Amino acid sequence: MTELEKIKRAKMYMDKLANGINPLDDTVVPDEDIVNQVRLSRCFFFVSDVLRQVIENGGTQPVRVGKKQSKLPLEVPAEKRSQFAFSETPITASDIAKRVNALVDNENMKKLTYYDIAAWLTEIGMMELTTTPDGKHTKRPTKHGQEAGIFVEERTGRDGIYQVVVYNTAAQHFVIDNLDAILA
Repeated sequence: MTELEKIKRAKMYMDKLANGINPLDDTVVPDEDIVNQVRLSRCFFFVSDVLRQVIENGGTQPVRVGKKQSKLPLEVPAEKRSQFAFSETPITASDIAKRVNALVDNENMKKLTYYDIAAWLTEIGMMELTTTPDGKHTKRPTKHGQEAGIFVEERTGRDGIYQVVVYNTAAQHFVIDNLDAILA
């Protein structure tokens, strides 16, 4: 019997024990039996799930229990980028990021964030860190950024008037055309 077969058999035993079944003779375990204790049953389900992950990994890769698995770098193929929904109405970097992320089918990939976009635009001199009159630090478009279609718009929310950086259609195209640089 191979190691993978042993792991599959152990998972089958855990599944049966978790469901109150004797794995040796397939009889129902009496309710008062220790196997039917809620804490043990939950433990059996947990171990079964760990074994399932090991089986899915071919029995060779360790399973990370309780830790997030690291995500793959974001990749957006050219044919997917061509499906980006450009907006005639200026939108925020968060909206751009959401639309890019919607193009990606793989849940195991990192997501693009507004911060990724703003950080890259700052790096190339289209955005800069400024201080608002109330002492908060924020990123605002430079003259070069404004020429590319990035600007500040005043909006009204439940807490009053606020400013938001928005991207017109030309700026949206600029971001998508430079997505590889942003992701690098």
